[in-house]
Amino acid sequence: MQAVVLQGPRALAVETLPDPRPAPGELVLRVEACGICGSDLSLYKGGLLPAGSVLGHEFCGEVLEGAEGFRTGERVCALPALSCGRCRRCRSGLGAYCEKQRTIGMGTAPGAFAEYVAVAAHECVRLPDGVDAVLGALVEPLAVALHAVRVGRVRRTDHLLVLGAGPIGLGAVLWARHFGVREIVVCERTVERRALAEALGATVTATPEELDRALPLALPGGPSVVIEAVGAPGLIQRALECVRFRGRVVVTGVCFGPDTIEPLPALSREVSVQFALAYEKDDFQYTVDALAAGHVDPLPMATGRRSLAGIPAAFEALAGPSEHCKVLFVP
Repeated sequence: MQAVVLQGPRALAVETLPDPRPAPGELVLRVEACGICGSDLSLYKGGLLPAGSVLGHEFCGEVLEGAEGFRTGERVCALPALSCGRCRRCRSGLGAYCEKQRTIGMGTAPGAFAEYVAVAAHECVRLPDGVDAVLGALVEPLAVALHAVRVGRVRRTDHLLVLGAGPIGLGAVLWARHFGVREIVVCERTVERRALAEALGATVTATPEELDRALPLALPGGPSVVIEAVGAPGLIQRALECVRFRGRVVVTGVCFGPDTIEPLPALSREVSVQFALAYEKDDFQYTVDALAAGHVDPLPMATGRRSLAGIPAAFEALAGPSEHCKVLFVP
């Protein structure tokens, strides 16, 4: 098969690799679409994975050969975890947190920037006919955002601040609107992503420099929930400074370096802080059902499509400032 292979820091190339062979309990998918994630870009720029790794964990595809209760030709998305399927976490739908799992596209198992990818059958979710390839590949980042919103116990009476309008921040806006939240402020540096946030339901957008002035006008009592969706040093502290008394801060941005906070402001307001890494299988199923029913529309987030040959150049373009939100490999 053809696959995009990591050769070193900021070095990708299309190479021919052996087709994946499914281990017991696995399926092989013909990849229909795979999105470039912010964590993919961090791994690409930082040289954090060994040479020969294949990235790509936001994907959907077609079952190549029926097994494990799935038929040949069925379309599925999958949690990108080759989990054991037997431990308590796996049996509870928490395969993404299985202590024995290997994460697809993160160096321990080949990812989906390829013609084919092997997945755990028990982590697959069937895609209805109304959910096309692009929507199917958006299930994973939408499930991350849904998990963050659920962890934050976001309700329609909440006032929400989202730091960052990347795919996870925008997904949080989409889900907050879905659950009835009326007041949503998004802090984002780039004009294109602020426009996307407004299109998906944000009531107010502001740059980081404008936030101190805009937030009291938009949410006079302060946000009851802050979702940090960037993963840069200093932003947890920023969230703690913004949230109201006994508010909740959800940290879903992945910061690869050390970060520091000043606890006293948060302590004086009894702020609750919750970290949210990934998702449960139910987050995938809920996302698929919502997409099939037309309850959420994330397609404005899909701002670019590339062939496999175009993925190395897409990574390099996205490594710097870009107007794109989500670029996907679509064969």
